[in-house]
Amino acid sequence: MSEPLVCIERDPAGYAVLTLNRPSAMNALSRELMAAIADSVDTLEADPSVRVLILTGAGRAFCAGLDLKEIGSGQGSLGQGESGVAARDPVAAIERFSGPVIGAINGPAVTGGFELALACDVLLASPLARFADTHARIGIAPAWGLSQKLSRVMGPYRAREISLAGNWIQAEQAAAWGLVNRVVSTERLLPESISLAHDMLGALPEMLVRYKAIIRDGFALSYGDALALEKTRGRQFNAGLSPDAVESRREAVRQRNRTGR
Repeated sequence: MSEPLVCIERDPAGYAVLTLNRPSAMNALSRELMAAIADSVDTLEADPSVRVLILTGAGRAFCAGLDLKEIGSGQGSLGQGESGVAARDPVAAIERFSGPVIGAINGPAVTGGFELALACDVLLASPLARFADTHARIGIAPAWGLSQKLSRVMGPYRAREISLAGNWIQAEQAAAWGLVNRVVSTERLLPESISLAHDMLGALPEMLVRYKAIIRDGFALSYGDALALEKTRGRQFNAGLSPDAVESRREAVRQRNRTGR
């Protein structure tokens, strides 16, 4: 019996780990793997017990990008998901997951794999992680947002260097340029990602979703429009708060501050 293309581990605490599982192909995105990622993320989104998602890769790579061997044979897909629609597009599925998505980047993330990483909300990297955008070298145009997201993450000058030269960016350089949150040892990558998931799960469930949404939606607007959006949504939400609820949550925060967790 063949191994599944993705492995899912749900934890009762409220998070799930989704692992790309084509290690012999460096987790290259075949048509089947893209569909499996999209379907799995949508399944987890529909599960109310899963509020945080951790995405990582099996073996020595996070994801080597589109399966160029499959594409070259005429059997592959240029990143549009099964049948060319977003319903089975892995990046679109990650972006519509309502809770936080933590990318545990265990190895190379190349082009389409780089775009999978950029779809996550937080990135932790092992020292073996490295990033490359080879769209310009291979002759495939980006369609999952890399050309726009990267410049917003680290500025246009660094983004142009990465995308036009196509050179590798090592983990520590990625951290220095603001692409990843931090670099942790290989053996601590998944435990640190799980620890961060637990910290996020300490937030109120409705706030976890709302806060992610306001950061995401505001980032796509001008600064003034984003402030106005925050004010509108904040007033709407805060109008329904009760003093007792605020007091009970304040006490919970005080207790956490005392214990350090």
